[in-house]
Amino acid sequence: MIQLFQVYDREDVTCVEMTTLRKSKVFTFLVDGMLIDTGPQRFESELIPFYQKASFDLVTLTHSHEDHSGNAPWIQENLKVPIYVHSNGIAVCSQPTPYPKYRQDTWGTRREFKALPVSSSIQSREKEWEVIYTPGHADDHISLFHRGTGTLFTGDLFISPKTKVIMRSESIPQTMASIRNLLTYDFGSMFCCHAGYLPDGKMKMKEKLEYLEGICEEVKTLYEKGHSITEIDQLIFGKKYPITAISEGEWDSLHIVTSIVLDI
Repeated sequence: MIQLFQVYDREDVTCVEMTTLRKSKVFTFLVDGMLIDTGPQRFESELIPFYQKASFDLVTLTHSHEDHSGNAPWIQENLKVPIYVHSNGIAVCSQPTPYPKYRQDTWGTRREFKALPVSSSIQSREKEWEVIYTPGHADDHISLFHRGTGTLFTGDLFISPKTKVIMRSESIPQTMASIRNLLTYDFGSMFCCHAGYLPDGKMKMKEKLEYLEGICEEVKTLYEKGHSITEIDQLIFGKKYPITAISEGEWDSLHIVTSIVLDI
């Protein structure tokens, strides 16, 4: 399923960009001797030569999902470097393939590994990174911020400015709270694990927040008028995306509406 694999530098960050035939794109980043996310197991044969040549002392996972942690077992077994994740993700990392078949088909089969809990900051070779808890997409999701350079790694918090579908386990109100928290930081360039390098990161994150705030207002207005969640979904989003059928409903615009209504 591999379509594209490329490595390039943006500012002081090495970006590894991977794209599957389904047009799903994911990144892993290397900065100052710290690897941020490991990429999906689907790209193991391409990533191993890169990891063997690259120089890093530790791995920090933005969260435990398989497209971010897929090669953590190989790294742990062969390179013997510590792998850190938010404490909420440690149990998930210890389980073999804790996700459905369609995700295995897309990203590969991630084996279990032992992760360590990340604290409120983490030290790379010459930089100290603030670890910011940013739930919404996942309950073990973190972002990494370097105050000196204004560099921010946001995992899957951004992805795109206009969210159309989310997983059943996600929460739009939590995502919005996490974005508001990040916007209190003085960051410039942003590195997203699905959108890549965004030099105008703060503007992009504000754009996403404004979009989500607009969706929330629409949902609340329609809900107060007596519309059901299904009706609101149809009125706002109007169509179903292929991922909804492929995932047997795990990804759906309906979950956006549901998570907002539950917060009213």
